Amino acid sequence: MISLRRALTAASAVSLVALSVTACSDDGSTVRFGYISDYNGASLLAIADKQGLWDKQGLTPEVKVFTNGPLQIQALGAGDLDFGYIGPGAMWLPATGKAKVVAINTLAYADRVIGRPGIKTIQDLKGKKVGVPAGTSGDMVLNLALQKAGMTEKDIEKVPMDPATVVSAFVAGQIDGAGIWYPLIDNIKQQVPDLVEIASTKAWPESSFPTAFVSGTKVDGELQNKVIKVLQEANDWRAAHPEESITEAAALLKLDPAKVKGDAANVRTMTTEDLVNKTKDGTVAKWLNSLGDFFVSTGQLKSRPDPATYYTGDLYTKAFTK
Repeated sequence: MISLRRALTAASAVSLVALSVTACSDDGSTVRFGYISDYNGASLLAIADKQGLWDKQGLTPEVKVFTNGPLQIQALGAGDLDFGYIGPGAMWLPATGKAKVVAINTLAYADRVIGRPGIKTIQDLKGKKVGVPAGTSGDMVLNLALQKAGMTEKDIEKVPMDPATVVSAFVAGQIDGAGIWYPLIDNIKQQVPDLVEIASTKAWPESSFPTAFVSGTKVDGELQNKVIKVLQEANDWRAAHPEESITEAAALLKLDPAKVKGDAANVRTMTTEDLVNKTKDGTVAKWLNSLGDFFVSTGQLKSRPDPATYYTGDLYTKAFTK
């Protein structure tokens, strides 16, 4: 089995924390894989490692942690990664042709607009400083909340900053609000327990917010197929063992399982067969089209592309075996 040595590395705004890997064999293909330090981003990688799924496909993973999806898309474009993980707020980047979505992961509802004590509505943030990691799901939920209130980004003082800086700036009182997600909100609550959750993606029950695994545009189909098989098998193990998957993710993330369980409560997992069926019947395309329309409304996309141009649903479907 491949074992991950989880290195302790000091946090920084754009630093990468590399997890070194001991390979089972010398002839396996190395796969450079990015993820975000939360249940969505880490659980399948942790499961694949523990269950020996990489070795089953003759692959050796080299995984790195990133603070957000857009940074991984940049790394894919630079040739520094082969695969990565993104939340729904970064889905506009594959839609522009900068990456391929190889697998839908979960539906996530972890994103919030938060305010300092005394700020109760999105209108209360008018003219105030709001920190947000640009191009992420934190940015997405902020825009959703503004649109719902009949406001725009011009009504607030939007301050782009990386996720770690959002946490420290909010705690220090340097910003009045933030577009951010769990489990980072738990970190903020430890020091600002009376913060206010102004808006949540859960407030849009008619909408779906898929997270996904992506590949670089030049990754060959054979490698994509092998990685998809790893992700599918890990996904079904997660669906069948929800509590154990939390434990495995917590071990990779070096976090208290109770904290990861709280994070996982904001996630809807699906079996691979369900995701295959949703790909075939157009449900996944509907999710992506809905996000595409939203990104057009925010100016992140000029027009909504056909999901078939960036979601390799045919590969995902063909890779599945019962």
